[in-house]
Amino acid sequence: MRYIHDYENWWQFRYDSSQILNELGRVRAKQGQIMGRMLSLGFDSQAEAVLSTMSLELVRSSDIEGERLNYDEVRSSIARRLGIETAGLVPVSRYVDGVVEMQLDATQHYDRPLTHERLFGWHNVLFPTGMSGMCRIDVGKYRSGEMQVVSGAMGREKVHYQAPSAQRVPAEMDRFIAWVNGCEDIDAVLKAGIAHLWFVSIHPFDDGNGRITRALTEMLLARSEHSAKRFYSVSAEINVMQKAYYEVLERTQRGDGDITAWLVWFLRCFEQALDATEETLSSVLRKAEFWERHHDVSFNERQRKLLNLQFDGFFGKLTSGKWAKIAKCSSDTALNDINDLVAKGILKKSGEGGRSTNYILLEE
Repeated sequence: MRYIHDYENWWQFRYDSSQILNELGRVRAKQGQIMGRMLSLGFDSQAEAVLSTMSLELVRSSDIEGERLNYDEVRSSIARRLGIETAGLVPVSRYVDGVVEMQLDATQHYDRPLTHERLFGWHNVLFPTGMSGMCRIDVGKYRSGEMQVVSGAMGREKVHYQAPSAQRVPAEMDRFIAWVNGCEDIDAVLKAGIAHLWFVSIHPFDDGNGRITRALTEMLLARSEHSAKRFYSVSAEINVMQKAYYEVLERTQRGDGDITAWLVWFLRCFEQALDATEETLSSVLRKAEFWERHHDVSFNERQRKLLNLQFDGFFGKLTSGKWAKIAKCSSDTALNDINDLVAKGILKKSGEGGRSTNYILLEE
């Protein structure tokens, strides 16, 4: 089987400009509109949008790898590092802090040059113990062994992709880093799409390549906007479209260097992320208006946390059982919190009774 990197000068990717430019023009226009609307918000609302979006980005990026991060921990870590005051901060594990550190370095310092050492630092914080699951891996350095992307049960594995040999990786990464830091005449969003494909095709590390690829993508998208403020999550859309993502990636990596199909898919994925931001903007505005209307009302930390999560749509119907579980309190305490909000006109009981009793947020 011949893969994309087996061709001479494989990094000189080709694509159909007429197809790509139509997609790119529409996406760029939408990107500008979203950024304009978000930047018109007040500082607190912008901070809330960034906090929600970045938390979602990291949780969904890890979901793609089959790893579940605690949303509250991620949100708390980001809030602390960005200096955002938020009620209900929770203790954060060393691992979650490391994942957040990598993402914030990529996006908050998007204009810094990419270097081998910077990538090694990101890899180190992803694997602070030097282990991936039960296996010891090379950490903070490029892989020393061969790398295949496989699926299926042991003995019936299917090889989807064979990365370049370990001996080639240092030179391949030298070339990639020089290109990322260069000033080629290419649109910055297209550069993010090409970098995503290029890096994941080199697959330079023993593990963590996907998460680092998505951090790099966010870094280059931040460069395309000249802004460290992230108002959308590409990883959330990739997570939704995982099957299509892996299919177009595999077809492209088994191709001869024509990456048109990949770039069209990437731009459409990006467009969906921008569309989803419309919902984020609506949620942020609703939340800001709610807290402004109730700025004289007294709330405890549990109530503030659960009300914010309700705006974020992070769980379905609000019940006393969910309140107790998420707030980590007793059932009696949860019911007291809820009844207090009902008395204050913040919540009302739905028409469903018995075990189906749930509560609705009153926003007017």
